[in-house]
Amino acid sequence: MPTPFTSRLGLALPILQGPMTGSDTPTLAAAVSQAGGLGMLGCGMRSPAAMAEVAAEVRRRTDQPFGMNLFVQATPAPDEATVQAALQRMAPFYAEFGLVPERPAQWCEDFAAQFEALVAARPAVASFTFGILSAAQVARLQGAGSYVVGTATTVAEARAWAAVGADAVCASGMEAGGHRGTFLSPGHDAPPLGGPSVDDFEASMVGTLTLVRQCVDTLSIPVIAAGGIMDGRGIAGALALGAQAVQMGTAFLTCPESGIGPAYRQALTEAGATDTRTTRIFSGRPARGIVNAMMDRLRADERTVPPYPVQNALTGALRRAAAQAGRADHLSLWAGQGVAQVRPLPATELMAVLEREWRAATAAPATRQ
Repeated sequence: MPTPFTSRLGLALPILQGPMTGSDTPTLAAAVSQAGGLGMLGCGMRSPAAMAEVAAEVRRRTDQPFGMNLFVQATPAPDEATVQAALQRMAPFYAEFGLVPERPAQWCEDFAAQFEALVAARPAVASFTFGILSAAQVARLQGAGSYVVGTATTVAEARAWAAVGADAVCASGMEAGGHRGTFLSPGHDAPPLGGPSVDDFEASMVGTLTLVRQCVDTLSIPVIAAGGIMDGRGIAGALALGAQAVQMGTAFLTCPESGIGPAYRQALTEAGATDTRTTRIFSGRPARGIVNAMMDRLRADERTVPPYPVQNALTGALRRAAAQAGRADHLSLWAGQGVAQVRPLPATELMAVLEREWRAATAAPATRQ
């Protein structure tokens, strides 16, 4: 049951592995691609050199198409008072590991350099979140042979990506795990100076079913559904709404090929259906994850922590220390609302299960109780 999207990329299955920056690995991406889907590398926090290395590693493992994802972001220049206030806020948490928070050497990777590395890597799919490219940037990637996919959390953002020439849009519903990709203020057609406000993010929390249906009705380019899709029935449902593929992140986190540590892995397998919420306290950008002690202790600071990527950089060493200590209470446990349905299977086996479920759901006649 191919779609124009899968046919264009030569995919056997309409399944994209979510980029999952920080949890992805070349091994996982290659396994998903080899099984007929599209493996993805989350490169938002990788240096240009590291991007080249992981792309080469995927190509060493498979000759099938794969994708790479970047964060569209500018390097910030926060004032010293903001940085010091954030460091003081985090000091008690660092102290639990015998550490003192420090100003990092850099706030984030340089997007311009990352973009050049992406063009040079020539992945089958180049996808983006947190912002939007110019038409010239989109055309440059397409000229290098990459299919460009933009992330949208609202119909307005989907239209904006179509207007700059994107090949497809990933409609990311509020059920999705990890960071929200919002980049427009509701009612506006250009990204706001300084990025979206907390209120902008709240107004852009649209459910996957509603967002996919609206994007399909509005756009003439393919729509990829993301958010809360964990099994074959979810895939069938998304495609029934007009999506041409689905992007699944949380479903692949417990695969042994993912890059997460034991504490994170255990938290995923123990989480219930109502154990996630959206928070800014780890990175400064709203992201959905499993509730833990750090989220609860800093709940009152949701609106006052510095925006991404400043807060993300300031908590980086803390999260690494927590992972090394096997403590999930200080980790950013990104996960979507479908987390209770995770299945700790090797990626190849999970892909086979998803295919069977999807085909069974598609073939089954509709019934009423």
